[in-house]
Amino acid sequence: MNESTSIDKTIRVLVVDDHSIFRAGIIDRLSAIVSQIEVIGEGSNGIEAYTLAKKHRPNVILMDISMPGMNGIETTKKITSEFPDIEVIILSVYDDDQYINASLEAGASGYLLKSVEAQELSESIIKVASGGSALSSTIARKVLSRISRGGAEIHGLSEREIHVLKLVAKGSSNKSIARELFLSVRTVEAHLHNIFEALNVSSRTEAVTKAVRNKWIELEQ
Repeated sequence: MNESTSIDKTIRVLVVDDHSIFRAGIIDRLSAIVSQIEVIGEGSNGIEAYTLAKKHRPNVILMDISMPGMNGIETTKKITSEFPDIEVIILSVYDDDQYINASLEAGASGYLLKSVEAQELSESIIKVASGGSALSSTIARKVLSRISRGGAEIHGLSEREIHVLKLVAKGSSNKSIARELFLSVRTVEAHLHNIFEALNVSSRTEAVTKAVRNKWIELEQ
């Protein structure tokens, strides 16, 4: 949605979470507070979310992260890339940097904790539908802190590449790194290629050794 979207227009919302009781609670709270928000459907996993998004084209999707099959981050990336007019707000119990980063990189316009109050949730939906973004206060502090560190680039590596390198140092395979960071294996391989070029090395072992020697990363005990 662009910023010219009228706040008087009914906002069509899709709720996606694998817990039916949580979905019902969200729907009840939204219905009781704001008349301009209409819940047009609900799904329990990523596949259902994609199917319903394609069929109903909601304005906003409230998306859980941890779901069977295709998780919320993968689903968000698929939906926002194919349907750029659909906005996604992640609703999650997780406030870890890796989930926040992956969600925003996947195209989410908001990230709220499931403890959010009904009023804040409805205001966030309206804000996102009008072209804005919405973050829980604790999430916003994390994002601002990361920005204030200037992107955390070390020796030409991005924050994500440093994260990949740390996981390599722990002995994680490309497949397990992809799973933990909600990336494809091909994307992990691309990150490793960039790491090798930046550090002027040709193997995972050399990359970890050089990074540890220069104190760019620390091995966990």
